[in-house]
Amino acid sequence: MNALAAYNAGATGRNVGIAIIDSGIDLNSAEFENRVSAASQDVAGNASIQDVDGHGTAVAFTAAGRRNGVGTQGVAFAATLMIYRADAPGTCGTADGCMFSTDAIATALDAARVAGAKVVNISLGGTSLPSTVVDAIGRATAAGMVVVVAAGNDGAADPDAFAQVANDAAARGQVIVAGSIDANGTLATSSNRAGNTAAHYLAAVGEQVRAPNNNGTAYLWSGTSFAAPQVAAAAALLAQAFPNLTGAQIVDLLLTTARDAGATGTDAQYGRGILDLTRAFQPVGTLTVAGTTRTVAAVDGAVVLSSAMGDARGGTLGAVVLDGFDRAYAMTLASGIARQAVSRPLNGLTAAPSRQVAMQAGDMAVALTIAARPNGIVGLNAFRLGLSEARRAQAIAGSVAQRLGRTTQFALGFAEDAGTLSLRLAGQAMPAFLVGDGLTRFGFEADRIVSSGLRQEWAGFGVTAAVEQGDALYRRADAPAALRQWSRSGYSSGTIALDRRWGGLFARVAATRLDEADSALGARFPTNLGTTRATSWFVDGNLRLDAGGGWSLGGTWRQGWTRIGFTGAQGGGGNLASRAFAADIGKDGVLGGDSLGLRIVRPLRVSSGSVGLLLPTQWDYASESVSAWTPQRIALAPTGRETDWEGRYAFRWGAAWVNTNAYWRQNPGNIADARDDYGVAIRFSRPF
Repeated sequence: MNALAAYNAGATGRNVGIAIIDSGIDLNSAEFENRVSAASQDVAGNASIQDVDGHGTAVAFTAAGRRNGVGTQGVAFAATLMIYRADAPGTCGTADGCMFSTDAIATALDAARVAGAKVVNISLGGTSLPSTVVDAIGRATAAGMVVVVAAGNDGAADPDAFAQVANDAAARGQVIVAGSIDANGTLATSSNRAGNTAAHYLAAVGEQVRAPNNNGTAYLWSGTSFAAPQVAAAAALLAQAFPNLTGAQIVDLLLTTARDAGATGTDAQYGRGILDLTRAFQPVGTLTVAGTTRTVAAVDGAVVLSSAMGDARGGTLGAVVLDGFDRAYAMTLASGIARQAVSRPLNGLTAAPSRQVAMQAGDMAVALTIAARPNGIVGLNAFRLGLSEARRAQAIAGSVAQRLGRTTQFALGFAEDAGTLSLRLAGQAMPAFLVGDGLTRFGFEADRIVSSGLRQEWAGFGVTAAVEQGDALYRRADAPAALRQWSRSGYSSGTIALDRRWGGLFARVAATRLDEADSALGARFPTNLGTTRATSWFVDGNLRLDAGGGWSLGGTWRQGWTRIGFTGAQGGGGNLASRAFAADIGKDGVLGGDSLGLRIVRPLRVSSGSVGLLLPTQWDYASESVSAWTPQRIALAPTGRETDWEGRYAFRWGAAWVNTNAYWRQNPGNIADARDDYGVAIRFSRPF
C-alpha cells in the first residue's frame, strides 16, 4: 500500500466519512476514539449497531482503527465511521453465518448518502444483483460517493455477481472491486480474480490482517473483506488531502497509479494492479504553476548560470503547482543551480587547423580565418591576430572594411564582435593575447553571426556606431561529457563609441546595449518562470599609450547594468550590476624584430543583484484559487573572482613568425573552488 507518503503529507482521513455496511461495530472498543458517527444506524431490524459477529468490527478497524503506536492501526486512522448494521436478526452466530438482505444494503446506501459519507465499504458478497441495489448505488455515485465492494473469496475467474455492479452504468466509474493479495504482493488463491471487472479491479493486502473482533480480541483475518476497507480508507485519505477531488477523480487516481502486477497493463488476474498510495499522492499529469497557465517542465528545472555569475549560491523559488487533477503541491521551480562548463582557451586552438588570410586593395581591407571543420566544410571563425597579421591587416579581422571618404569608414564582420570591430575601425591594434579579450565580450560564450560598423571623424574625434547579432552559447558542467553539447539563444547588441588620439595616447569611451532572448548575461532560467528577456547597458573606457621605444601600456574598464524580466510570469525580474577590467604592458623590439607583453584580466563578473518572482505560495481549495503570493529571489553574484595572467612573446624566424603564449587563470569561470587553469601555446605562421 505504501501509506507512509500519505501520512507524511498530513493525510489521516479526519472529517471524512467512511460508511461501513456490515455486521455493526464493537461500541465498547477504545480503538475508534468516539469517531463513530451519530448518523450510524441499524438498517435490518436489530436492536442496535453493536456487533455480535466480529466481522464488522474487524472491517471498521482495518479502515479506521486508531493510531496509538501500539500494534496495528487503520489506514485512515482519524476518519469518521458511519456504521450501518445490515445483518438479518438472528443470523449471526449460526452455522451459516450472518445473512444480509439486498434491501437492507440498499437502505444503508441511501442512509450513508443522506448522512454525507464520502466512501462506502461493502465487504459482502452475493450471487445476484437486484435492481434495488443497483439503483441505490446509482444514487450514491450521482452524489459523488466512492463505493468499494469485495471481489469475493471463491477463487473464481470473475468477482461475485454482486461486485459486478462496477460494470453497470449506475457505477459511473466510481465503484472499485477489491481483490486480496498477501504481504508479498501475490494474489490470494481464495480471492476472486479481476475477470470481467478488470477495468475496475484493485488489489490490496487482505491476508493475515490483524484486527480485533467484537470482544476486543485480536485475530488474523483473511479475505477480500479486508482488502476492501484498505482501498476505501485510501480513498478517504485522498479526499481529505485534496478536497477538490470528485469521487470519480479519486477512483481514477487509485486505479491509474496502481502498481502493475501480473501481465503488463490491465489484466484478468490483478485488474489495474496493486494499491499504491505513494504513487497516488505524487503529482499526476501536466504540472502548472498555480494561478497561471504556465506548465512546469521537469527538464527545465534548473537555473544554469553563466561564467559572469560563476558560483553564485542562488536560492530557491518555492511555489504551489497544480497537477492534472488540480491538486496543489509545494515545489521548487528553480530546483537547483547548475553551472556552465568552464571554457578552456586552448580548446579552440586545437579543434581544427586554420589559416589566416589578409588582403588590402586601395581603400578596402579583408581579413579572415579559414578553418577546416570535421565534416570537410570550410567555415569562417573569429580572426585572432598575431603580431605580423596585426601590422599587415591594420587590426581588421574576420571582416571587410571600406573607406567611404577621407573621414568615413564602413566595416562588415563575420564571426566578429562589434566591440572589436569598432576598435579596429579606429585603427587600434589589439595585442595578441589568448585568454579573454578585454571588454569585448558579455560574460558568455557566443557564436557571432554578423556585425557591422560605421565610423565618422570630426575635428580629431571619431564616432563609431556598431551592431552585432549572434547566439549566446551554453552547456551545463554537470552534463555527461558525451552529452555536453552547446545550446543557443539569440542576442543582439548596438554600440556607440567616441574616441580621440593625442599623440601616442588613444582614449575611447563607449556605450553598448545588449538584448537577449531566453538568457540573461548568458544564464538560463527555467521556462516555468516565464520566457526570459534581458536588456543590458555597458559603459566602457579604453586607454592605450604608445610610450616610445617600443613600449605600450593599455587599460580597459567596463561597468554593466542588466534588467531581467520574465514574460508571462507574475511580477518577475531583477537587476544586476557587473564589471570587468584589463591592463597590459608590451615592448616591441626587445631583441630586435620581436615583441613581448604581459596582461592581467578580470573578466565580466556580476558584482551584485538577483532575480525574483512573485510566486503562489498558498492555495485555497474552497475557492480553488491562490490565497497568497510571495516574492522570492535568487542571488546571482558569485564568491569567486576570476583573474587571468598572461604573457606573450613573438619573434621572427626567417620569413615566419612564432607566437608563444603562457597563461594562468585563477578561479576560472568566477568559481572559487575551480582548479586553476594553466596553458602554453606556440603558433607558427608563414605567409604564402
